[in-house]
Amino acid sequence: MRISFEWIKDFVDIAASPEDTAHRLTRAGLEIEGMESIDGDVVMEVNVTPNRPDCLNILGLAREVAAAFGLPLKKPQARIEGACKKGDIRVEIDASDLCSRYTGRVIKGVTVSESPDWMKKRLEKCGVRAINNVVDITNYVLLELGHPLHAFDADKISDRIIRVAKAGKNKSISTLDSVERKLPEETLLIWDGRGPVAIAGIMGGEGSSVDADTINIFLESAYFDPASIRRSSKNLGLKSESSYRFERGTDREFLETALNRASILMQEIAGGVIHEIADVYPGKYVPVAVEVPYRKVNSLLGTNLEKQEMLGILEMIEITTRDRGDSFTAFPPAFRGDIKEPVDVIEEIARCYGYEKITATAPKTPLPDGILNKKERNLDYIKEAVRKSGFTEVINYSFMNSDDLDLLSIPKDDRRRRFVTLRNPLRQEDSLMRTTLAPSLINNFLYNLARGARKIAFYELSRVFIDEGSRLPGEELRLAGIFFRENSPAVWQEQVPSFFIVKGALQALFEEMKAGEYTLIPSDEVFLHKGKSADIICKEQKIGFIGEISPHIIERLNLKIKKPEIVIFELSVDILLSLIEDRPVYAQIPKYPSIERDIALVVDDLITSGEILGLLRGYNSPVIESIELFDYYKGKNIPMDKKSLGFRIVYRSKDRTLTDSEVESVHGDLVAYILKKTAGELRG
Repeated sequence: MRISFEWIKDFVDIAASPEDTAHRLTRAGLEIEGMESIDGDVVMEVNVTPNRPDCLNILGLAREVAAAFGLPLKKPQARIEGACKKGDIRVEIDASDLCSRYTGRVIKGVTVSESPDWMKKRLEKCGVRAINNVVDITNYVLLELGHPLHAFDADKISDRIIRVAKAGKNKSISTLDSVERKLPEETLLIWDGRGPVAIAGIMGGEGSSVDADTINIFLESAYFDPASIRRSSKNLGLKSESSYRFERGTDREFLETALNRASILMQEIAGGVIHEIADVYPGKYVPVAVEVPYRKVNSLLGTNLEKQEMLGILEMIEITTRDRGDSFTAFPPAFRGDIKEPVDVIEEIARCYGYEKITATAPKTPLPDGILNKKERNLDYIKEAVRKSGFTEVINYSFMNSDDLDLLSIPKDDRRRRFVTLRNPLRQEDSLMRTTLAPSLINNFLYNLARGARKIAFYELSRVFIDEGSRLPGEELRLAGIFFRENSPAVWQEQVPSFFIVKGALQALFEEMKAGEYTLIPSDEVFLHKGKSADIICKEQKIGFIGEISPHIIERLNLKIKKPEIVIFELSVDILLSLIEDRPVYAQIPKYPSIERDIALVVDDLITSGEILGLLRGYNSPVIESIELFDYYKGKNIPMDKKSLGFRIVYRSKDRTLTDSEVESVHGDLVAYILKKTAGELRG
């Protein structure tokens, strides 16, 4: 933006040089990118950040100069003296959500001609071409006060009505650049009694424009929703000085001042009679109150500012304040919509006080000692345990898409469907927070498989996010993994099924973490193979699942591999950590030898090995040291609805060597117990 240093002096009596002024403005966050002299006047090129639309004008920059040098700010004459006749154009707003205020004045009897030289020169120095006095005045006030205005030929307004409403279907308008534009339905328009006369906040229409024959004008000053203007400008591919400011946010309170200022200039330069203001204001501005502790200001900035110095700085930039003892309340003006939080107010104090005055100090916060807490150590142990089993860690973004859950056929009533939607996703495909780690790992698998990997073992330790209906989502720490190994002929050994490789990794994890016993029961996860999957149960609660991905899911992945075995697991780390004993109990190395006995049970196929292990481990005997499953068989000599399970029991006494007769007695009782509980029989 180009500004005239001479023009700034209309509002602040500054004795400093243009170079010094430019230096102070740059330090205050308004970078001066260049300066040049035109007819003895220094013109500056100012880079205004998007959050400071209040500085896209001479008055706003003069306010910053006044604050930087501690000088009073003079505002232009904008008061219309005496009584005015009532205007004959009424205003209606049909889209108050997009236009919260619309004002206008009728000015009758103007003479359209060239602008005076002083006005043309100021406009030209700021890069604006002079057209005629009416249009030039609207541009002049735009540059001076920052609020866009539009002048209609009042005699071309049909039915003497101005209405603000959306375009609706099948509407078009010929704009001032002589282009016929088809309008999206949501485009905000200015209408008269016959049709649209302007695209609100962007450009006027040809049919109502001011020309050399114009005698009466209707001068518009309004507030339009920034998002609406930005959207319409983008959809139409049409930008203007007005849209540039409206889409960044204007001042709905100050717009009346801009209207009056333009009306006064119009009367002085073009003649005419000013009529009463038409003001429709459905969306009243409510000041934001920001509470700021005095201590927080100095603590954050590293300064020793007194209370009155803080308040005085804010008053200089028109932020009113109210002292409340240990804190103060700041009330940002309507033109500072970027100030919403205490840190915003503190930034204003620092900026106007001068960053160069704030001395550098060493941080007082002590550095951490680097010692991990218990949870951090346990998480490291979990990672190390999984790595020992051959898994490589992957790190994914915490985002997903609903299609990921559809791929896995997750039911609509599943809690994993209670996802959190992002307001501003990096891309539409990642618009949800993850509720499960499985889709990310499947994508990792597909990516590596497509690049020639034939053995894949990945794990991820990360959080998922579940919408629990509260202000913040529930966060759960999960561990998940995926395993794939391409089946290839082996002449010297039989390959272990992938399911048991992953099951062994989980078993090693539980043993490493001293997390106690767990059991596996058939899983009802819809995306897992029904015969090769299980839920992981610890202390009667489900902690996770393990299993091969179901064939119908494999089909959707479109893999060019014959009968792929892809095993996936996921478990709750939060629950796992709760199972770890605070103080592990160590046992003395046994002094006496153990004796082993095996049981081969033929039981109903519906009884799981986990259920039988639970029964065996629940048998009360001081000499039973351990029980484990070592064999599973179905086939010849076993009925179709039965299976054979082999269990190994280790017997040992802590205080003596057991005799065979003692072991046989206990073992016989145990066999009788388990046969009764399972209705099974011993395999011959």
